[in-house]
Amino acid sequence: MPTNTILVTGGAGFIGTNFIRNTLSKRPDLYIVNLDALTYAGNPGNFNDLDAAMAKRYKFVHGDIRDTGLLQKLFKENKFKSVVHFAAESHVDRSIHGPEAFLEANVEGTFRLLEAAGKYWETSEKPEVFRFLHVSTDEVYGSLEAEGYFTEKTPYDPSSPYSASKAASDHFVRAYFRTYGLPTLITNCSNNYGPYQFPEKLIPLMILNIIEEKPLPLYGDGKNVRDWLYVADHCDALIRVLEKGKPGETYNIGGGAEMKNIEIVHGLCDLLDARLNRSVNDSSRGLINFVEDRLGHDRRYAIDATKIRKELDWQPKYRFEDALEKTVDWYMNNMEWIDSVRSGEYRKWIELNYQSRKKE
Repeated sequence: MPTNTILVTGGAGFIGTNFIRNTLSKRPDLYIVNLDALTYAGNPGNFNDLDAAMAKRYKFVHGDIRDTGLLQKLFKENKFKSVVHFAAESHVDRSIHGPEAFLEANVEGTFRLLEAAGKYWETSEKPEVFRFLHVSTDEVYGSLEAEGYFTEKTPYDPSSPYSASKAASDHFVRAYFRTYGLPTLITNCSNNYGPYQFPEKLIPLMILNIIEEKPLPLYGDGKNVRDWLYVADHCDALIRVLEKGKPGETYNIGGGAEMKNIEIVHGLCDLLDARLNRSVNDSSRGLINFVEDRLGHDRRYAIDATKIRKELDWQPKYRFEDALEKTVDWYMNNMEWIDSVRSGEYRKWIELNYQSRKKE
């Protein structure tokens, strides 16, 4: 394997898939090994349509980041230039129903990966060029009131088992830089949307339910605010951090598009109604079904991306409205992919999380 090879963990998931496809397309000198345990949201079929040139620079390995022997074997055989660490359990509602899996995957998994990377880096012929990029979330910061933004200096204040597990993994990554000198980088991103997202998250769930004229479950009053980041912009930012970021630093990545959940759903209803030629009198907005609020539901997230903009010259390229249309079109044109990922477990999760929690 060439020396310019990157290990991507969790690369068969939503953001990982987009990162790999984006990187193979824009960095023809790089090779990628994708290590993924293929839990419910991982889909190796996301790469079946790679062209021949990109396929030669891509390798899939089915395995768990907690498998120390496998990690050591991969580092020895591939002499990785960098690690981009996506692998994580990532859905808040799932963490509420089963927090232990998040502790195991997000905290123990990150620890095992850091250990393997650290041992490799210590004995690498060119340790100065190695990078360990840990991809995290803005949810570690907790909730904002109506004013203010998350910066890299905002104290951690996680609200859910998911965000607590990501906060813990962030701390381990930072500690391995400070204690051992491992050249780590951390990114904390806002809510992503785009192609290949598993249909439990807000935007793909609403798209599919609108198409199928099913109820549109919306937590609480629907006025929780998120900063939305198109996944292609996120991938470009990650490459920039990996190549230009300063080891030991954290970079917040945001889309600069604050929206209330109800505004997102209204926009999706209108977009899809137009594409499906539904009349104004038959608006999909009538499918909106307010359900009991999520436990510990953070009210508002908003990212201050000044640091990455000034230090690494990155900013989003896509307007939210344009990228949302691209996302809707992708799902409408890829219903076979949707069918392939809608397992019995997914349907069971929807029933557990929404149908049993309707407001009285």
